[in-house]
Amino acid sequence: MTENAAMKKEFDITYAVNAYGNGLLRLCFLYLHDYHLAEDAVQDTFIKAYRCADKFRGEADEKTWLTAIAVNVCKFLLRSKKYKKSLFTKELDENISYFDKYFDDTVIKAVCSLKPKYKEVILLFYYQEIKVADISDMLSISESAVTVRLTRARRQLKEILKGWYFDE
Repeated sequence: MTENAAMKKEFDITYAVNAYGNGLLRLCFLYLHDYHLAEDAVQDTFIKAYRCADKFRGEADEKTWLTAIAVNVCKFLLRSKKYKKSLFTKELDENISYFDKYFDDTVIKAVCSLKPKYKEVILLFYYQEIKVADISDMLSISESAVTVRLTRARRQLKEILKGWYFDE
């Protein structure tokens, strides 16, 4: 068995899909606003992870590594023509109701209305529960930049959600 094959054997894709699949699907959906594209992104994430398992250095935990791959896949899809074309044919409301009919989507819509750099840190910090230091590494920005973006995003969300959640 080659060294590359041994490393790929260590990456248990079945475990990864079961442990992180739903969280990655929600993250990708919140990035892309399209359930089917989110499914494609998650599938691409696991394929890339499997193919690159030998390059995983173990400096971060597996969830952080997979999340970084998923974020990059989503960013690539956001730049693609396929995604831009789908924006004209689908509405966020339809996709959210398809994704989960039984929850209040006010907060999700508020998060999705943020500028990408603020939405990104909110999704990673709150929805994926990734630490500031790991977000900093994933986005190649300083930890202080991450905390500043989180603070600004929280301030904007507080304003957007005024009267709905915050008593002001």
